[in-house]
Amino acid sequence: MRLISAYIIGLVFGLGIAISGMGNPAKVVNFFDVAGTWDPSLAFVMAGALGITFIGYRLVLARPRPLQEDRFYLPASRVIDARLLGGAVIFGIGWGISGFCPGGALPVIGTFNAEVLIFIAAMLAGILTARLILKRREQALAARSAA
Repeated sequence: MRLISAYIIGLVFGLGIAISGMGNPAKVVNFFDVAGTWDPSLAFVMAGALGITFIGYRLVLARPRPLQEDRFYLPASRVIDARLLGGAVIFGIGWGISGFCPGGALPVIGTFNAEVLIFIAAMLAGILTARLILKRREQALAARSAA
């Protein structure tokens, strides 16, 4: 049942990305070009997504537990730190430069468009690099505390 649920959720998300045109990097880049060929449609897509998310969270979190899990897995920390802000800045810069965010790129990966494939490769390289940096930082902190 979980696999079927995940498939349906992914299908709805992918269809939403395709129908809204958010898989097209030019549409996204034009949203950020407020002095040129500005396209406000991304703002409407975001507003619609926020509205649905707001209602959805209220309905789901009113339940004692999720349908397919024992408990909700919600973020434990509400701290806004340098790591969170740095990640948001890097995400925003990458989104503005490429016109893709992970949510918009994954549904169109099947087109085998070179731009999408390059973005996915760069995203994976960034994820792996961040994990490596964090692992080395943890090792250095552990070595300092052991000394």
